[in-house]
Amino acid sequence: MKKKQTHDTLLFLALFFFSDELLVARTTSTIDVDVGLVLDMNSWAGKMSSRCISMAFSDFYASHSHYKTRLVLHTRDSNNSVIGAAHAASDLMTNAKVQAILGPQTSMQANFLINLGQDAEIPIVSFSATSPTLSSLRSAYFIRATLNDSCQAQAISSLLQTFGWREAVPIYVDTEFGEGIIPYLTDALQEAETHIPYRSVIHPSATDGEIAAELYKLMTMQTRVFIVHMPPILGYRLFDRAKEVGMMTEEYVWIITTGITNHLSFLHLFAKESMQGVIGVKPHVPRRKKLNRFIARWKRKYVKDNVDVTFFGLWAYDAATALAIAVENALAKETRPSSAFHLESGVSQIGKHLPEVISRTKFNGLTGTFNVLDGQLQSSDFQIVNILSNGERGVGFWTPDRGITRTLQPTTSESHSSSKANLKGIIWPGDSTSTPKGWVIPTNGKKLRVGIPVRSGPNEFVNIIRDPCTNKTTFTGYSIDVFDSLMKMLPYYVPYEYVPFAKSDGESAGTYDDLVYQVFLKNYDAAVGDITIRANRSTYVDFTQPYAESGITMVVPVYDRRSKNAWVFLKPLTWDLWVISACFFVFIGFVIWILEHRTNEEFSGSSPHQVATGFWFSFSILVFAHREKIVSNLARFVVIIWCFVVLILTQSYTASLASMLTMQQLEPTITHMQDLIRKDDNVGYAKGSFVLGFLKHMKFAESRLKEYDTLDDLDVLFTKDKAHGGIAAVFGEVPYMKLFLSKYCSKYAMVSPAIKTDGFGFAFPIGSPLVPDISRAVLNLTEGDKIVGIENEWLGQQTSCPEQTTLVSSHSLGLNSFWGLFLIVGIASFTALIIYGAMFIYEHRLSLSKLHAKDLWDKITICFRKREEEQDSGGLQMMNRSMQSSRHLHKTNHSILSMRTSSSSSSVSSRSSSGLLTVADVNLFALREGGNSFV
Repeated sequence: MKKKQTHDTLLFLALFFFSDELLVARTTSTIDVDVGLVLDMNSWAGKMSSRCISMAFSDFYASHSHYKTRLVLHTRDSNNSVIGAAHAASDLMTNAKVQAILGPQTSMQANFLINLGQDAEIPIVSFSATSPTLSSLRSAYFIRATLNDSCQAQAISSLLQTFGWREAVPIYVDTEFGEGIIPYLTDALQEAETHIPYRSVIHPSATDGEIAAELYKLMTMQTRVFIVHMPPILGYRLFDRAKEVGMMTEEYVWIITTGITNHLSFLHLFAKESMQGVIGVKPHVPRRKKLNRFIARWKRKYVKDNVDVTFFGLWAYDAATALAIAVENALAKETRPSSAFHLESGVSQIGKHLPEVISRTKFNGLTGTFNVLDGQLQSSDFQIVNILSNGERGVGFWTPDRGITRTLQPTTSESHSSSKANLKGIIWPGDSTSTPKGWVIPTNGKKLRVGIPVRSGPNEFVNIIRDPCTNKTTFTGYSIDVFDSLMKMLPYYVPYEYVPFAKSDGESAGTYDDLVYQVFLKNYDAAVGDITIRANRSTYVDFTQPYAESGITMVVPVYDRRSKNAWVFLKPLTWDLWVISACFFVFIGFVIWILEHRTNEEFSGSSPHQVATGFWFSFSILVFAHREKIVSNLARFVVIIWCFVVLILTQSYTASLASMLTMQQLEPTITHMQDLIRKDDNVGYAKGSFVLGFLKHMKFAESRLKEYDTLDDLDVLFTKDKAHGGIAAVFGEVPYMKLFLSKYCSKYAMVSPAIKTDGFGFAFPIGSPLVPDISRAVLNLTEGDKIVGIENEWLGQQTSCPEQTTLVSSHSLGLNSFWGLFLIVGIASFTALIIYGAMFIYEHRLSLSKLHAKDLWDKITICFRKREEEQDSGGLQMMNRSMQSSRHLHKTNHSILSMRTSSSSSSVSSRSSSGLLTVADVNLFALREGGNSFV
């Protein structure tokens, strides 16, 4: 009895714990998982997506029959409204107990459903909600199985950059879908230096009249490049109205986004005709066998619809496949699979695992590799298409790595590029094959208002003449003629009129900075004149290429110092070069004496005679007047090098002195800007010029800054003294200073270097399409001969003024230019002395070894003295033979002389007999004999 009770108890426990598993095993081998689908079933896109999802489940489980799960689809109609989509999702979560929801169809609907999925921990997998704003919600339960609209912004920007369009107007629907792309598109266009002058917003329920009114407003603007981002039905209506109002002609450019290109298969014939010439971007889907088989099945199954499947249908197919794989993989994580798919307290038990599992799911789908990262399908390449009357035509591709490209196969000659050569031929609106320039003069006939600076007195660059009789204003000058020539060189006609930047009384309304700022404020469409291109100005206007050089330079009075300077002959060389040269003359004389006086009779004799001879020889080389013979090879080596150095010195000195006495006629009174600041001198500047700000920046006292109107006024300021407002220097722009010097070149000099500026240019509002065309015209004008004629007419032939240099002290030659020569001659001299000393020691090595002295120097000194005595002794023997010959020839004279100097003779004879006859005794004796001294 106890055994039976025990058996019944174990059976009860087994049934209690494993009833679900036994029931599943007995009833079926698969587990049904409920999923929801929220679409607008009244639209063709909704019906197509629903069919694609059904085909995806059928195809997937037909090839994966071994899977334990089966997705059961519960479809709800959103009725094309946000409230309807929210109600459908709530019903699916509450009543159908779904574990995931596919959809909804629009971005606005997805915004509500994401919050519901977050609370219930049910993933929302959308294949058609493309707005970038959905990513900002940062929900882990939102999976975007389609491309984000922001991915196409760079492709559109590259298109505009390829064709050189500097302005574009986005036209978008006033919904979350339309507004989501605008920030990303704006950033991309700014990187390509493309300006957005206006944004056109179309209400989703706008009437045809309201659309036409907005298009008429766009026609009054100069921009002709439009980027359309809206749902396909609204987009078709927009292009119909554009064709009616005449905006589908050859001067217009229309670019459509994926919002329309993804649904091009829905286009009816009339819609294609109204969109002919439009270009657009759409995701590129490689045509694989799997995709081709699916399209063939689609056409066979839905042959009556006669509509191709769109990208959203393909993404819906891949999203359904990914969800089926993820549910199967999530099942493996659950220890009790049968209870994992029930909602407890309104929270899915398996839904919390699905986002992570979907992110790890990768497979080859119809659109390519399905790969979700950070809850979004990764972007792909884009195809650029041209809409024609018979359909679309691919003209190129865009890839993140290579930019615009003709094909997707990489070539060796193609890199990241934005060249029109990488695109096939495009048919533009109006059946034109010529690329539109992207802008025109507005249809309201408004002329460009060109601001002109006003300056009193005549001006070679801008001159305004008012006729008091007719009250007509005439504008002339170098800048005016250049601008007129440039406008005539443009390939299109641009009407414009000059407007003086003046007050009601005709006086100037401000500085040049004020005039440029008026262009920024749109009070003028351009500013023409002698306007310098400055960095601070370029922050709020665009400048053309410079048409004239410019820069800030200093002009000062000059005076002639040549006739007043008696020591001008010293100026060719600096003082340090004079000193070094003199020292080397003495040093070379000493070296030659050392090397020659032992063997050369011309360098022997008394000490004063030897010193004089050495100096004479060294300095006579200066004019190459030396007559002493050189017998030592070492001395010859030194003399050759020294002659070369002296030759260079003398020639350089002669050239520099000649330049100072002939070419350097005038000398500036001021050579450095700091001298003006230190002396607190007055300086001048042109009225209204930016030079005033420059002088203040350079720390000039504002009380010392004097303005002038005309060049004649400037000359008057120079003639006044400091106490009466006179100036010591003027700072101005190089063209004006050259004009001033052409009139007064004998009185003033330009002190360079000039402070560099970018030259004179014409100012336009930022992003103006005229700037690149006028800049190209400037290059063509300045490279031709016409600019020379304009310069000769207004600036005239420059008078032959001597070139003025800035730092006159820089004419003096310094040691820096010759230290290499002195180094060479010094090394040569010391080398000769060392060789001479070594030879001397070698010749007397035996004598040196026998001498008893403390060190080597004492031995050398003793040896030198003995050699002198030996040379003197040899000289005395020669003198004795000479004296004997002299006695026979001058006997009478000798007798007379011997009587007068008997005492001296006896002394000499006694020293001679003792072998102690000195050099002085020999000389004295020679004189007595009527001969010449020997030493």
